[in-house]
Amino acid sequence: MFEFDNLGDILQTLREGGIILYPTDTLWAVGCDATNPDAVAKVLALKNIDPSKGLIVLAENVDMILKYADHVPPRIDTLLMYHTRPLTVIYEQGENLPQGVCAADGSVAMRVPKDAFCQHLIQLFEKPIIATGACVNYEPLPLTFGSISSEILEGVDYIVRYRREEKSAQECSQIVRLDDNGELDFLRE
Repeated sequence: MFEFDNLGDILQTLREGGIILYPTDTLWAVGCDATNPDAVAKVLALKNIDPSKGLIVLAENVDMILKYADHVPPRIDTLLMYHTRPLTVIYEQGENLPQGVCAADGSVAMRVPKDAFCQHLIQLFEKPIIATGACVNYEPLPLTFGSISSEILEGVDYIVRYRREEKSAQECSQIVRLDDNGELDFLRE
């Protein structure tokens, strides 16, 4: 499956505050330890994006989400389990995360990926990982590894080998916020 990648090198890069380029359950992403302020600052600088917008965070499961988001609805595990497409949920308040991960209003966008590689990586790392599109300053998202800019390729510390050869594009996650009644408000479908 993904045995040709040295997971030890990827984990070491993350633990040392480095940036990785990796495939997620959606698109290729730039990632780092979501709890490391220096690593997050490097991702924001590489992508040249406004830190007040916040970043998407990948978590292993709902238990991990509960450590980094406040006001998590009680039915969220059921929603995440049965939703067929990748689903990023915006929680009202992030916690235990450095500046730049949460949006200016304090909210945090988190997703539990169903992708085996991402799940395994987060499980071994034991912390959430940033997953922001592998592009600079909100340019169009690269749909395949081959369409990632040289600026991104040269700006990361480790490039995962898994799934580089794929030619078919993945789709972006749906982004939702739960309204006051606990109903889904789709921000991106």
